[in-house]
Order: sequence, then structure tokens, then C-alpha cells
Amino acid sequence: MEDVILLVEETAKEDDYGVISTSQNTKQVFCNVSSVSSTEWFEGGRNGLNPKFRFTMFAHDYSDEEIVEYNGKRYSVYRTFLKDADTIEIYVEKKKGTE
Repeated sequence: MEDVILLVEETAKEDDYGVISTSQNTKQVFCNVSSVSSTEWFEGGRNGLNPKFRFTMFAHDYSDEEIVEYNGKRYSVYRTFLKDADTIEIYVEKKKGTE
């Protein structure tokens, strides 16, 4: 594994007055980074997505986080693919609200 990303977990908590606050916890993981295939990019665009990267990492490092930070930018997870028992691919897109 040659690159490092941050997996961002967001949690929401409601206080006694009904005010909801969110907090974020990050976890640094090692992975391989590649661009999405042209087919993935084209099909994603047809479905309203903006595919950017595919991150391949150890499956036990991923806990259904929905935000990935890579090179200082945040991306939203739109799909995952379990390659085998130990490896998962995470596909991300750039969309507003994840900056």
C-alpha cells in the first residue's frame, strides 16, 4: 500500500434542548489510489455522479465511513466493492458539501 487517506466518521448528537451537533473522527489508513475506469466515469455521470478515485485497502480498515479525505480534499463514498475477504475497493465522487 503506497498512499495514505483519512476516513472520516461523522456522528450526530442531540442535547437536552433538542440541538443537534455533529462531530468528526478521522482514521488514517494505507491504500492504493487509482482513477476510476472510463466505464465507471461514464456510467456514474449518466446516474448523476461525479466519480473521481478508487481506493483499494484492507477490508478491516473500513467501517462504512461516508467521507474520504485525500490530498487535503474531501470526497463522498458512492459505492464499495469487496474484492475478497481481505480487500475492499472504495469509489468516491466530488460533490458539494464534502469540502
